[in-house]
Amino acid sequence: MKPCIEDFEFHGIPALRVNGPQGSSAVVSRLGGQVLSWTTPDGRERLYLSERAVYDGSSAIRGGIPVCFPQFAERGDLPKHGFVRTREWEVSARRSGDDYALVTLEIGDDAETHALWPHRFRLELTLMIEADRIDLELCVANTGELPFEFTAALHTYLRVVQVEDVAVEGLYGHDYRDATDGNKVVRDSGTELLIEGETDRVYRHVRRPQMLRAGNLSLGIQQQGFPDTVVWNPWVEKCAALADMPDDDWRHMLCIEAAAADVVQELGAGDEWYGRQTLVAL
Repeated sequence: MKPCIEDFEFHGIPALRVNGPQGSSAVVSRLGGQVLSWTTPDGRERLYLSERAVYDGSSAIRGGIPVCFPQFAERGDLPKHGFVRTREWEVSARRSGDDYALVTLEIGDDAETHALWPHRFRLELTLMIEADRIDLELCVANTGELPFEFTAALHTYLRVVQVEDVAVEGLYGHDYRDATDGNKVVRDSGTELLIEGETDRVYRHVRRPQMLRAGNLSLGIQQQGFPDTVVWNPWVEKCAALADMPDDDWRHMLCIEAAAADVVQELGAGDEWYGRQTLVAL
């Protein structure tokens, strides 16, 4: 099939199927502007999406690549991870060629966002898919007359066969804040990160790419603009407490997120900020 973008319904919500080259594909929901699937030409699904995910907008869709803005996690007075994950985005561009397909979704401020956060803004999320690669770029525009601060993330859920068997390379030598240990700041001195229990780390000022070694689901991961990398797995007890995730699915996912979590971003009136995450199948 030639690369193209099609409108369709996914679990009853408006979405786009992005058909890339050589049989690659992605699914993007207009609810949350959220990527829900990425399949490479070998037929392997690369993103984790919970079979118990909720699609009615009452909560964020569990899995895929949620967009967190203007607040990461619970660091502030806004809803956890901000308010754009449960709102409708508009499609502003779609293009395709012989070796790529691209779609851009956008969302801006309105009366509902002003009730939570007084600033004027526009977000654009652009997805480009190639045969073995997906690029996501988030643009934050300050459309108001005053500067504002924000935190943000592409909260990427990666699919793995068994998380205990994977390793993440490229984070050694960085400081990280460990939410499982009272937010203690630690220097990562190992050459690779193994997931051996609940993991909730914000690695700061990350400059090197990472590699997820996960058998036939291995990925190269790179980010630009985002200063932090978050690694998260809820493990047994916290996964069991999540109503929208099967009890054992902590085994089959690992979040490696491009984020501005600990490093707050300030954006002047009329200015734009860009952050990107690239995933490459290995």
